Amino acid sequence: MTLTSVRTDSALEVLAASLVSHADREGPLLPILHDLQAALGQIPAEVLKPLAAALQMTEAEVWGVVSFYHDFRQEPAGERVVKLCRAEACQARGSEDLAGRLLAKAGISWGETTQDGRLTIEPVYCLGLCACGPAALVDGRPVARLTLPSLEKLAGVA
Repeated sequence: MTLTSVRTDSALEVLAASLVSHADREGPLLPILHDLQAALGQIPAEVLKPLAAALQMTEAEVWGVVSFYHDFRQEPAGERVVKLCRAEACQARGSEDLAGRLLAKAGISWGETTQDGRLTIEPVYCLGLCACGPAALVDGRPVARLTLPSLEKLAGVA
């Protein structure tokens, strides 16, 4: 058995369980995609066709939803995910400089994962922490009043 078949089997098992758990729900696509993302860390391409068939949708319709929402991934994220706010209030408080320095230190660009798989850095556009920026979500937890040392420590690149 290859790694791909193990991953495909696992993805299809998660899909099957999610389809059953949301069978009575109207409009189950988003909850199913969230289940897949939570269990697998991404929305694997191999589930698009069976998911579309199960929901009587086209594969293009499912793909449109997956590609539209920025929190759905087609590739796995790193062990730590840092989402840095790029909205105007955080920019006014120095977020762009912090982001540039963090990306350079990690050796990646926006939306990429380090080669060792430890860190993914993504942009977000307003976390609602405007009065205490620069702000970020680190593994889903909001943090504010970031400085370069605090951000590097949170990202694990200090």
